[in-house]
Amino acid sequence: MRNLTQVEGMSLDVLRQGIAWDFETFPEYLALLRRRGSAVNIAAYIGHSSVRTWVMGDQASRRVATPDEVQQMAAIVREAMAAGAVGFASSTSPAHNGEGGLPMPSRLADDAEMMALIEAMGAAGKGVYMVTKGGQMPVPFLEQMAARSGRPVMIAALLHNSTNPQAVFRDLDAISGANARGHRLIGQVSCCPLTMDFTLASPYPVEGLQSWKPALGLQGEALRSVLASHAFRQAVRAELAAPATFRLFNNEWDKVQVVEVALPAHAALEQRSVADIAAAGGHDPLDVMLDLALAEDLRTVFTAQLLNSDEQAVGRMLNHPHSLVSLSDAGAHLTFFNDAGFGLHLLGHWVREVGAMPLPEAVRRLTSQPAAILGLRDRGMVRAGHAADLLLFDPRAVGRGPKHRVSDLPGGASRLTTDALGVHGVWVNGVQVADAKGLLAASALPGELLTEFAA
Repeated sequence: MRNLTQVEGMSLDVLRQGIAWDFETFPEYLALLRRRGSAVNIAAYIGHSSVRTWVMGDQASRRVATPDEVQQMAAIVREAMAAGAVGFASSTSPAHNGEGGLPMPSRLADDAEMMALIEAMGAAGKGVYMVTKGGQMPVPFLEQMAARSGRPVMIAALLHNSTNPQAVFRDLDAISGANARGHRLIGQVSCCPLTMDFTLASPYPVEGLQSWKPALGLQGEALRSVLASHAFRQAVRAELAAPATFRLFNNEWDKVQVVEVALPAHAALEQRSVADIAAAGGHDPLDVMLDLALAEDLRTVFTAQLLNSDEQAVGRMLNHPHSLVSLSDAGAHLTFFNDAGFGLHLLGHWVREVGAMPLPEAVRRLTSQPAAILGLRDRGMVRAGHAADLLLFDPRAVGRGPKHRVSDLPGGASRLTTDALGVHGVWVNGVQVADAKGLLAASALPGELLTEFAA
């Protein structure tokens, strides 16, 4: 749970109240899901960081695994696949840190561990490997993993960076080359601009910077002292000024705005960009953001448009033959971020408003294509004998509404959400679970735990 508080921006109090710890092993986890039931269908990955922590304990975020530890992990992955996991999921992203700034355990895995675990996943001829890759994990190595395991490799998160505009297309070209050689790689792309609200108490957009590490995991006066430090600020400025293959924030201060101030004296700064405020006062934008946050006890809310802001480039990515439209981050970063309506955004914005792809192709991208990649049996198409998982929508109105805040998490905690537009109904396995007004009776739990997948 403490790992999730940082990397996924989740409240520890909410997690403590909301998680039923009625399991330890992966088969026991699947049994819990069956007992509890669900409104939607569920397929579950076996997670690398959890497996690593189970085998290595506190050392999971600190060192490379021994060969014996790798074999223990491989045995757990094989057990999970036999029990019905859809695949194995990992991350090497430098932005993924647990509580206290320690790397997520999967980031400490070397190439030998990664290869052993994907081979364990694919030993029975099934499973999809999904990884959020960092810059040190090149596509050619992921092609080797696909070749050795004989299984598909799904690569996240391929987002367009305006300051390094060709990087994502180089990755997509490498993915195309791998497929031409018979090694199945899929690039996960988003149809949404990556925009995130944040405070300096939890500034996810910059936490992947090497220069931000002195601030990771700190709170209170210790954090404020680091943020006020001239040496810290100079290091951050220097890193942002240097070129990078990929990072979330790229020194584009005109795309960072003040959303909400904590003190009335600063009200005039709301809805202005940090670049504009800095230029008006003759100050450096990093100093402006940090000084304002410090003056308000780190309660100032900022928003940053980070990636995927070039619509022409994003349109190319969405139509790439080996891309999968995905990446909602639904369930994570709920205080400051929510792209759960990405499918509706594809149908409304990209099909109706932009005309980037025809409606049938967009529907395929959201239904039969992911079903085929994941090996879902008898799903993804409207066909006799298939499960009746259906969405009824009006093409003239479909889309997602503005984001707003609700307080319905365990303990009454708040989250951002977005409402569906132009949707008349949702059916899961033939049972209607939502209409135009939203969810129907909470007692309807027609979802199934999916554990049988096509090879």
